[in-house]
Formats: sequence, C-alpha cells, structure tokens
Amino acid sequence: MFLAELQPEERKAFLELAALIAKIDGNLSIFETSILNRYKKEMGLESYKIEGLAIDEILTVFKNERSKNIVLTELFQLIYSDGVFHNQESDSVQLIKTHFGFDSNEFGSFKDWIVKIKELSVSKSELK
Repeated sequence: MFLAELQPEERKAFLELAALIAKIDGNLSIFETSILNRYKKEMGLESYKIEGLAIDEILTVFKNERSKNIVLTELFQLIYSDGVFHNQESDSVQLIKTHFGFDSNEFGSFKDWIVKIKELSVSKSELK
C-alpha cells in the first residue's frame, strides 16, 4: 500500500524483515507467499533474493517515523494474512515496537486498523 514511499535501502530491509516474519512460525503459507510477492512487485524488487539478515541489523535501516509506520502497517497485514497471530510473530512485533519506540496506544491502533482492513477484505471477497 505505502511501500513505494520507502527509500531503496529501506525497501530491501523491509523485504528481509517481511520474509523473516513470514517464516518465523516455521510455516510459509500460501497467503504469506502471495503477500511477499506483492511486496516485491510494489517496490520493483521482483528479482531480489532474500539474504537472511538478522532482525537487529534490519531494524537499524529505518530511521524516520513515516518509514517505521509503513513497516509496522505492512507487517501487520502479513501477520494476519493466514488468520493466526502466532507467539513467535507476537514476540517479533514486540521487539520491533520497542526498537521503533512506539507507545502502547499507538501500537494498539495499528493492530486494530489492520484487523478491520482484513475483515473488510474478507467481506468484500465473500460478496463476489
């Protein structure tokens, strides 16, 4: 949705982070694979190969507030794509939240917003 706004270095870091989160529960679902491919296309990085960077290294790339908001918003969409919020995903999100300096209210708003978007997407697809 907003990934095109990220700087080139941030785009690659985001893909690394998204791939890490998608695989964190030990199972890369078809929904997660689809979203990762959409991310690559949106950012013009279809041929990018995931390097497997560490989360601490990835998170230092995002410096400004706008980029951090974009990253968290897009990650929640990925996390909720399979309908399950796994413990490992929760732990990673908490680490990201702390690193980015989000307060609890702001973080909760992001999460609620993404859940509502997912509900709307499901309702829309059921109407077809």
